[in-house]
Amino acid sequence: MRILVVGAGAIGGYFGARLLEAGRDVTFLVRERRAERLRQCGLKVKSPEGDLAFACPPMVLAKDIDGPYDLVLLSCKAYDLQGAIDSFAPAVGPDTAILPLLNGMGHLDALDARFDPANVLGGQCVIAATLDADGEILHLNNMHSMTIGERAGGRSTRIDAIAAQLGGAGFELSVSEDILQSMWDKWVFLATLATGTCLMRAPIGDIVAVPGGEALLFRLFDECSGVARDHAHAPGDAVVMRARAFFSERGSLMTASMLRDLESGAPIEADHIVGDLLSRRRTPVEGVSALAVAYAHLKAYEARRARAA
Repeated sequence: MRILVVGAGAIGGYFGARLLEAGRDVTFLVRERRAERLRQCGLKVKSPEGDLAFACPPMVLAKDIDGPYDLVLLSCKAYDLQGAIDSFAPAVGPDTAILPLLNGMGHLDALDARFDPANVLGGQCVIAATLDADGEILHLNNMHSMTIGERAGGRSTRIDAIAAQLGGAGFELSVSEDILQSMWDKWVFLATLATGTCLMRAPIGDIVAVPGGEALLFRLFDECSGVARDHAHAPGDAVVMRARAFFSERGSLMTASMLRDLESGAPIEADHIVGDLLSRRRTPVEGVSALAVAYAHLKAYEARRARAA
């Protein structure tokens, strides 16, 4: 199975490197600047689960794509989505499966508008990774899982064939028979983590250590869950219990990657992760919406950043 990994950044580079190590037929679709860096320094991953290094990883520029691939693995930031779609479009044929690992749901609409919706799978990943100043991938903890599935639900010959390629590659792989629920569960969790830690500029442990901090996190989680409920994807009891334990953990150093981006002055996915969630809300919230306040905070950051630029 020919696999095209769109980009060789923190997420795509990590999972692509694991697949490459496992002997899969992987090619990275990169821009010229990243290609030059990879030619000079190779693709390097530093991870608690084992370091990886490839002196000359297989890569291609968009203009040099010579035909369809069997699987396109997409893991870009939401604000780069349209450019990514344009770049990998020549690699999509009638039988190409597209596996997006972006957060939220808005990217599915964009992919469905450009390609046959039947070709677009559901997917999500859980990993904390970033690029350092030298372009090396830093895996920050032991979490590195991927969940995939057919958006229509159930199992299929196609998803089993893809799972056979992605499995056994040094990271945790799961096939969900209700991938949309899995994606909503992650969206609710991530939106809570991002808005809470960005609004308070602090990790979970510091937030819950102050009066009202835990209540704020629970309020954000309940609001996000309410939107999921509006779309018949309310988190189940087990998901709620795990989330409440996570968002009340004393001493936790957990933050969202959005906070790291914000503190470094980088672009953030405010609209895709938070704004889109708010736009889908159907049931009014009593009193002041904590989620709306957090979103306004993120948009103010973007406005300030744009003005400075």
